[in-house]
Amino acid sequence: MLRIRGGRRVVIGCGGLAVGVLLLLAGGLYLLQHAYDGGVRRVAGALPTGAGRPSSTGRGENWLLIGSDRRADIPSMGARADTIMLVHLSGGGDRVSLISIPRDGWVPVPGHGTSKINAAFAFGGPSLLIRTVEQLTHVRVDHYAALDFNGFVKMTDALGGVDVTITKDTYDPKHDRRWTAGHRHLNGLEALDFVRQRWNLPGGDLDRIKRQQAFLHALAGKALDTRNPIKIDRFIRAATRSVTVDDSVSSGTLRGLAHRLLQTSLMEYLTAPVAGTAERDGQSVVLLDDDGVGELFTAVREDRVGEYVSRNGAANSVNAVR
Repeated sequence: MLRIRGGRRVVIGCGGLAVGVLLLLAGGLYLLQHAYDGGVRRVAGALPTGAGRPSSTGRGENWLLIGSDRRADIPSMGARADTIMLVHLSGGGDRVSLISIPRDGWVPVPGHGTSKINAAFAFGGPSLLIRTVEQLTHVRVDHYAALDFNGFVKMTDALGGVDVTITKDTYDPKHDRRWTAGHRHLNGLEALDFVRQRWNLPGGDLDRIKRQQAFLHALAGKALDTRNPIKIDRFIRAATRSVTVDDSVSSGTLRGLAHRLLQTSLMEYLTAPVAGTAERDGQSVVLLDDDGVGELFTAVREDRVGEYVSRNGAANSVNAVR
């Protein structure tokens, strides 16, 4: 169960693995575009059409990124988005803001009443999820990308695993895994369980977000430090097979994204403000703080996220997590 201390607390942390993979993938495509671009899946109809969408302000660029345990481009049989993030690239090119929206956030879903936000993906795929996020944030989504978590195991193993530091012994009953405090080297399957756990963590999903941030930090560091060309090739190929983007994303789009990310001086991680937890329709949900959400995403629309973080933010440590 998620515990909230302070109704408008803002968490700076990684809300999902999809972003990190996209960043690393974009870097790989920037260097080896022709070799790897053909492996990236593109899905038609991901971006909504028609009236009612927020207008583009021209102040930066926004991507909706999701992580799913199933193929993100085939939203059938009740598949749900495990991780949902809105990524804002500032107009000045000086910062990237990665904003996680809790997957159990209780929000209006167009045509389906009020539900958990990740259910929008199951109801109508990427298009409905984007409409739901746009309705919540009043921020226009320019592009969509998704990561299949099953492929993420291969990406981790391609680099020979990653290292994290755990502060306290923890048992995960869902995956029957016991984590002992200290420095741990994780292979792909272990890392996947590590970032999925929320049971027996005091902060529930918020602590899981911190774990995802720590893992992402470790994965990015390992990828950047790797000098073995065979490992690099295996990693990027695994990433391209796991990522799906909307069909407006061209190789030039990815090349431009990679250039921006490689030149960015600041990358910040946030979670949309929450008011607490509750039970709705027999299920545990996260109630978002309407005022806090409004303030945050107004800052996104106006390209003033840095000012918002200065007023509200408190950084998480990526060096050691629960």
